[in-house]
Amino acid sequence: MEIDLNHAVTEVEKHAFCNGDCDKASCVCCLSSSSSSSSASNSSASPDSSSIYLELWHVCAGRLTSLPKKGNVVVYFPQGHLEQAASSSPFPPMDISTFDLPPQIFCRVVNVQLLANKENDEVYTQVTLLPQPELAGINLEGKELEGLGVDEEGGGGSPTKSTPHMFCKTLTASDTSTHGGFSVPRRAAEDCFPPLDYKQQRPSQELVAKDLHGVEWRFRHIYRGQPRRHLLTTGWSIFVSQKNLVSGDAVLFLRGEGGELRLGIRRAVRPRNGLPDSIIGNQNSYPNVLSLAANAVATKSMFHVFYSPRY
Repeated sequence: MEIDLNHAVTEVEKHAFCNGDCDKASCVCCLSSSSSSSSASNSSASPDSSSIYLELWHVCAGRLTSLPKKGNVVVYFPQGHLEQAASSSPFPPMDISTFDLPPQIFCRVVNVQLLANKENDEVYTQVTLLPQPELAGINLEGKELEGLGVDEEGGGGSPTKSTPHMFCKTLTASDTSTHGGFSVPRRAAEDCFPPLDYKQQRPSQELVAKDLHGVEWRFRHIYRGQPRRHLLTTGWSIFVSQKNLVSGDAVLFLRGEGGELRLGIRRAVRPRNGLPDSIIGNQNSYPNVLSLAANAVATKSMFHVFYSPRY
């Protein structure tokens, strides 16, 4: 499932792209003011659907994740990009002088896409950048940044606030057993799931929830036992098996204002690199890492960087 940040916004979006200080170890750092953002809805999805997908992506990414917006001016650090790529690839870090690139490159954000790795459900971002060499050497501070924040087609409206019903539970050994079910705290079940008819002897219903790829998962939600408790039974073991979930991983459920359910996961032990193998394969040598950026600077064209957030 591909989510376009340019056409839907949420209150959890932040103004900075680097998780930490702006130094050479960071690949991209946001400079622009983010007091404004696009409020246009995605033409291929309802506003509620876009909002809940965005919320789910950010929850899966973790509270430390922050991203730039379309139109923001950011600084791209080639040496930082090389060092990040070298941390997950066998080649040694190289100096950017090989490509005749400056130590920092001012760029405007052209596009931001929120994506999920189909191989392991790790979320990541593709940011499209356009070099802005004319900004090099300019002291950008205070109100001077506001004029660089969001271009006119971005809309400039306030972010659409979303307060979905959500719960997150760390899986126990029982939750991941092939013969068991998923035990849901009563308050979480009553807040996120459609109401059960407690007048029935064994209240139950079928739940349908979509993951970040748009895949529907069907679960049997039942209220039973002594003492009684909420359980997801039929369909749950299939989900655990296909997602390769283990005890300690976390599962998240969100319910949108229209009642639609979404679910995501956060792994206790994350892959060393959450990016798809197809992307990592394109960065298996240092020339591949910076050649696109060098070409973009030379031809005044766009290039992409990928960001795998940390919890």
